[in-house]
Amino acid sequence: MMRRIFPDYAYGLGPRSNCWWDETCPAPSWPRLEDTRQVDVAIVGGGFTGLSTALHLAEAGLEVAVLEAETPGWGASGRNGGFCCLGGAKLGSHAMARLHGERETQVYQAGEESAVHLVEHLIARHDINADTHSQGETVMAHRPKTRDALMKEAHASGAEFIDGPDLVKNGLGGEFHGALTTPTGFALNPRKYLFGLARAAQSAGAELYQNSAAFDVQNNSGLWHISSPKGRLSASRLVIATNGYSSENLPDWLGGRYMPAQSTVMVTRPITPEEQAVQGWTTAQMAYDTRHMLHYFRLMPDGRFLFGMRGGLTSSPRSEAKIRALLRRHFEQLFPAWRQVETTHSWSGMVCLSRNLVPFVGAVPEHPGLFAGLCYHGNGVAMGSYAGALLGDLVQGKAPTLPYSKIMQRLPKFPLGRARRALMPPAYAALGLLD
Repeated sequence: MMRRIFPDYAYGLGPRSNCWWDETCPAPSWPRLEDTRQVDVAIVGGGFTGLSTALHLAEAGLEVAVLEAETPGWGASGRNGGFCCLGGAKLGSHAMARLHGERETQVYQAGEESAVHLVEHLIARHDINADTHSQGETVMAHRPKTRDALMKEAHASGAEFIDGPDLVKNGLGGEFHGALTTPTGFALNPRKYLFGLARAAQSAGAELYQNSAAFDVQNNSGLWHISSPKGRLSASRLVIATNGYSSENLPDWLGGRYMPAQSTVMVTRPITPEEQAVQGWTTAQMAYDTRHMLHYFRLMPDGRFLFGMRGGLTSSPRSEAKIRALLRRHFEQLFPAWRQVETTHSWSGMVCLSRNLVPFVGAVPEHPGLFAGLCYHGNGVAMGSYAGALLGDLVQGKAPTLPYSKIMQRLPKFPLGRARRALMPPAYAALGLLD
């Protein structure tokens, strides 16, 4: 059975209730695994990573089956903020270069950019209508000090910087001191994109199963055997793509190597052009602020405003209500002219962190035929899709054609094992003080 480190409530209906994306398109219905199947590659997890891996492998002619524990779009891939942007690591570029060297850092950064372009390519190639918008991504300075840092970065990189007095006339009106726009990236409807990937994978021959949780994983005689409630899947190669919804024992190697963290999102009713003008936020840019405990937000094509932030440290009906109320207060502080604009939808989900602050994508050491992709630090739209493309090559024994840094090939354990959530309160407190 699954052994997860949050209470059962975190993985149930409560945090997911009232998710806006569920209103935007119906979910497909996949069959349930109800027999014994043997395929070339088994994939546990039906999100961006799992479906991208399945698509790339099926197009290469392999027999592939994906096991999704819940229904399509249940996990983070079906309830995130929809930011397809540079990211995946929480390790800054200077620290990364100091720890891993300039060359590997450059390869990693090239991978982040390639990840965004891969999603663009998949959307175009498979004719996915994902409601894309935003020309790049804009970071908003929440303090004068961070405004100065953004201005220096703009001078060094040639990126576009907008100073505080000019924010409103550029449609970026809020409690901010400056803005820097990176031209790479765009926003989308993650549910529509995910289901587009699913259709493409099925068209290529991949088998997708819902309500088919893996509750036991064993390797015998060179085959991986995955048991689910009604069926059993065997394969010579196994890919773990469960990210923040992982289990300590599926497989045992994963125990202690990932840190789920909650993120909470709200969506407002459509905001009229007149109301947008009063606040001064009229842009379609996706944006986030310079806080360590960042806020992320964007005006969507139908006029609704999406606003999110890191969630609470505990999970229960009471803590869920508290974090949704806190999220609303933060929204009103940053966009005071919209205090009367109602929240229509609010929900939470799990992102996933690693101890070394970078994603893991690759073969699992000393476990022949086992691969994994996880720990995207809240940037799974692009990096999860990219991980799937890398895994598609690695599973076949090929050197990836896309940039693949050695930085992504280690996943060290956290201290404290299953009690590692105790590390989060002091870390969050320190980051809050820095903000």
